[in-house]
Amino acid sequence: MKVRNSLKSMKNKPGAQVVRRRGRLFVINKQNPRFKARQG
Repeated sequence: MKVRNSLKSMKNKPGAQVVRRRGRLFVINKQNPRFKARQG
């Protein structure tokens, strides 16, 4: 899980889903779990 200022590059990857949990933005990727990230 990476913590990033901007998730723009993460959400353009194939299979990426942007999810809001507990007031934070997360990117989950089932195809390639290396690209998990959270914003802020």
